[in-house]
Amino acid sequence: MPSYLKKQAIRYPIYALVSTGVIIIGILAYYNWIFALLASLLFVTIIFLILLIVNAVRKETEVYISTLSYRLKRVGEEALLEMPIGILLFNDEFIIEWANPFMADCLQEDSLVGKPIEEVADVDSLVPFLRKQEGEITLTLHDRKYRVVHKPDERLLYFFDVTEQIEIEKLYEDEQTVIGIIFLDNYDDVTQGMDDQRKSGLNSFVTSLLNNWAKEYGVFLKRVSSDRFIAVMNENILVKLEKTKFSILDDVRETTAKQNVPLTLSIGIGSGFPSLPDLGVVAQSSLDLALGRGGDQAAIKLPNGKVKFYGGKTNPMEKRTRVRARVISHALRDLIIDSDKVIIMGHRFPDMDAIGSSLGVLKIAQMNDRDGYIILDRDELDSSVKRLLCEIKQKPELDAMFISPENGVELITEKTLLVVVDTHKPSLVIDDRIISRTEKIVVIDHHRRGEEFIDNSLLVYMEPYASSTAELVTELIEYQPSRVKLGMLESTALLAGIIVDTKYFTFRTGSRTFDAASFLRGHGADTVMVQRLLKESVDSYLQRAKLLSNVYFFRDGVAIASGEMSGYADQVLIAQAADTLLSMEGVSASFVLAKKAEDEIGISARSLGEVNVQVIMEQLGGGGHLTNAATQLENISMLKAEQMLKEAIDEQLEGGTIS
Repeated sequence: MPSYLKKQAIRYPIYALVSTGVIIIGILAYYNWIFALLASLLFVTIIFLILLIVNAVRKETEVYISTLSYRLKRVGEEALLEMPIGILLFNDEFIIEWANPFMADCLQEDSLVGKPIEEVADVDSLVPFLRKQEGEITLTLHDRKYRVVHKPDERLLYFFDVTEQIEIEKLYEDEQTVIGIIFLDNYDDVTQGMDDQRKSGLNSFVTSLLNNWAKEYGVFLKRVSSDRFIAVMNENILVKLEKTKFSILDDVRETTAKQNVPLTLSIGIGSGFPSLPDLGVVAQSSLDLALGRGGDQAAIKLPNGKVKFYGGKTNPMEKRTRVRARVISHALRDLIIDSDKVIIMGHRFPDMDAIGSSLGVLKIAQMNDRDGYIILDRDELDSSVKRLLCEIKQKPELDAMFISPENGVELITEKTLLVVVDTHKPSLVIDDRIISRTEKIVVIDHHRRGEEFIDNSLLVYMEPYASSTAELVTELIEYQPSRVKLGMLESTALLAGIIVDTKYFTFRTGSRTFDAASFLRGHGADTVMVQRLLKESVDSYLQRAKLLSNVYFFRDGVAIASGEMSGYADQVLIAQAADTLLSMEGVSASFVLAKKAEDEIGISARSLGEVNVQVIMEQLGGGGHLTNAATQLENISMLKAEQMLKEAIDEQLEGGTIS
């Protein structure tokens, strides 16, 4: 009997069949022995034939299995030796013990046995990869790309040629669609007052300039309005444009300036998304970000949320009209009226601009019959703000409006309006809990917009051209109801904020800055009090001098000062040191580093406009303006901070980007 018939599962049906046959023959024998004899012969014959057939099938199966095993063995040997997959065995010392012919062909060697892996495959990353656990890596060997799979238990490597696959992937990535929106920043201001002939000539000139640029790089460009263009390209073209740092920005600015019509561009790029509607949304968002930073730059939003900026080499141009200020003022008034109270909050370690603009917004709330409260952490104040608070204490009704962050959190209701002044970054506000718990938020700021921003704001008033937030708030006050007059103390605080941020009207000062100062002076701003509030102590002067005593030039015109001081320096002292350093001959950009706490280093940066210190500070996690910026670094040494600063300066001066 065949071996598989000995299995219980097979024998039971046979036993049943034999038993049934015997029973039937027995019954027939009882009635008629002749029929029983014939049935017995027939039954035996059938059983015999079944056994013959089963035996034949068994023999055929054995022959088939034997043939199949031989074929499989041959196929395995052929696959091992002939298939286009590299196989390599090595020992604990990374010496090759065996390799198939395809592997030898890949490495262009006759024999690999006995050779070190690092000698044959001259790739620095291979041996460190082998020291790790099981995994994959992609290597280049003799101009071909291989995906290497490591089996550490067998000390085995598989090499899969993925050259064509990688080329196809790169081609796919290079051909991804990119949408750009190009906006002429100050087109309306420049063309205002032009006759039709001159305006037409300017349009033709700018269109021709952009068309030549688009033709050079293979960009499809279409003008959709007087100040807006749509550009369609692919990722490969975008990479080329990034290598040129979007030189079209400089070309348009410089060529139009020669014609006495200084025109600048802002470019918003949408890339990295397969959907065209998504690309359009991202492109518009990037453009808004570029415009929020003052224009004359390109912004590229990446799928991971990071942003790259190019350009931004000029200060934002001051707007001639105050229409936007009037519209914002009326919108702010409506929001205040619809609220039960107004909470005002600035950035941590508030300066005179933050405090002055907070007092200005408080006065706007009172002009519209609403209570206002200013969030203030009295442990984070500089000397000038402390002097101002001493003056405010003489007015108990005004001093009561300054509350702690904890009290501010308790005051919040569904109808409370939060006004954030002099910053737009949630990480810089005095208490971010107030932002997260407030549904109605207004942002008023004069800094260039950064990647981080307060989301879901009902009203945003950001004007990078403005000298200070105090200037913006002063203009808003001018369009509010006049039944409550602006007091002397509020006017003085606002004027002090303008004076501090403009360095006594020497930096970022436009005609509207003097208009705001004139308005404040007309409402009782005390310039003598401003001088008294901004006075510097002798100790502070000596500390600043000590901080600047070890200044050196890192590059031509770029001065850096850093050093250890007795005690810690506040941000105001660091900023004053940077201002002082900038006023020295031969200095076009100044950077001052000092310890603000045991584990915190502050950096202030100033420039005369030739160096964009904003993007340098943004690379280090800070921000500001083209000529005035700062940052704070935590948990690093002074030497490391100085090295990071130098790397950021090098990258910017060589045309780098930030993200």
